[in-house]
Amino acid sequence: MNSLALATTYYYQAFMTVSDGNGGYKEIVSAIGQFTTTSEVSGVPTGWLELPATTGSEDYVGVFYGSGGNTDSNRNYSYNYSYTYYASLWTAYPLTKAMITGTASTSSWRFNPSIDQDKQVSITKNSYGTMYDNDLYSRGHQCPNADRKSDDTMNLQTYYATNQTPQIQNGFNGSIWSALETAERNLVASEGEVVYVVTGPAYRKQGGNETITYLTGATGKNANPTQLPVPNYYWKAFLKVKMSGNTVTSASAIGFWFEHKQYDNSNYARYAVSVDQIEQWTGFDLFVNLPGDDNTGIEKTAESNSNWSTFQSF
Repeated sequence: MNSLALATTYYYQAFMTVSDGNGGYKEIVSAIGQFTTTSEVSGVPTGWLELPATTGSEDYVGVFYGSGGNTDSNRNYSYNYSYTYYASLWTAYPLTKAMITGTASTSSWRFNPSIDQDKQVSITKNSYGTMYDNDLYSRGHQCPNADRKSDDTMNLQTYYATNQTPQIQNGFNGSIWSALETAERNLVASEGEVVYVVTGPAYRKQGGNETITYLTGATGKNANPTQLPVPNYYWKAFLKVKMSGNTVTSASAIGFWFEHKQYDNSNYARYAVSVDQIEQWTGFDLFVNLPGDDNTGIEKTAESNSNWSTFQSF
């Protein structure tokens, strides 16, 4: 596969030659079809603790760095972008106190320069209320801009169209989801602490048949796509580790799962679940760079926890 080009469709035919029983041979077409290679899976380093597993079937997996250059210590966030849903199905990033300290502020949405604009939802200059005649939804960040206050480049990259989804503003994005993001930042109040975060929308649980709601483009507006799917769920997963040199000696993780609806309170802790549960509902394999796997070792122990207090005190 190393000789194949990225983002390219290949067509194939497979033939089989068999004996005709009379001393001759005949040729049978045994398979015919096509496949398309992905855009950029190999471009994301594989050792970072926040990263889920990739399968090669993703539409586009990318990574952004801050103004200090393409170094591990300067990574902003990685993302798995879907051309079908016009959304990143997961966004993964490290969080430290240094990253949330500063005055960097963009507040101006724009297209992701790494992806064709026609594969991104057209709400860079206008809100969902303008482009889709629906004021219920805001452009909800996946990697929050408040998590990237130390660097202008990092903050700007949180305002790419590929880093947002239509989120209910009142009762969700502006309340319970915002409260969880604040709790996320409170986890790194001390210097030296690192929390690894993965977050994303979900349209159906694995094996589910939930109805997906679509926003319809406003009359006279150049809304792309004209039918935009709205997530039925949102989720987050957090990871903390203890190290001996470069070796992880222990870890703790926690997940949160929400129906995408209006809540009458901000008690996010009620919706804590294990990372194992998040994996079951999404089909993603999270925190795969921990020692062990889903069945043994540090990864198994960390991902089985569903107690928010246990995670906070780790």
